[in-house]
Amino acid sequence: MKNILAFIILTLTFNCFSQTQTEMNQEAYDLFHEADKELNNVYNKILTTYKSDAIFIENLKKSQRIWIKFRDSELEMKYPNYKTPHYGSSHPMCRAFYLKELTEERTKKLKVWLNGIEEGDMCSGSVKTN
Repeated sequence: MKNILAFIILTLTFNCFSQTQTEMNQEAYDLFHEADKELNNVYNKILTTYKSDAIFIENLKKSQRIWIKFRDSELEMKYPNYKTPHYGSSHPMCRAFYLKELTEERTKKLKVWLNGIEEGDMCSGSVKTN
């Protein structure tokens, strides 16, 4: 009886904490999609906040298009698409984590236009001051 109870407890314990690689890959992409959603929210808020500055908006859109190309190129550089199998089953998860990292870095940079910078900064450019 004790052996059966121990077996049931161990089985339930292992099942509670185990994840397949597919589940981990999906979780990583879910985190990337959350970061991408935040980036899009920040980008849209900037478009609204600076809507009266047509030149800035044009340059922001241009910058974002170029950044997307940069992000994709960075991903290809880190994880080249080799013709022969090169990576293991964790490859999609690693790609998603790198995309998340790059996206969060971009979001942080763009938030400067929403948060503003301290008044008196001579190099504020198009960023509004507080």
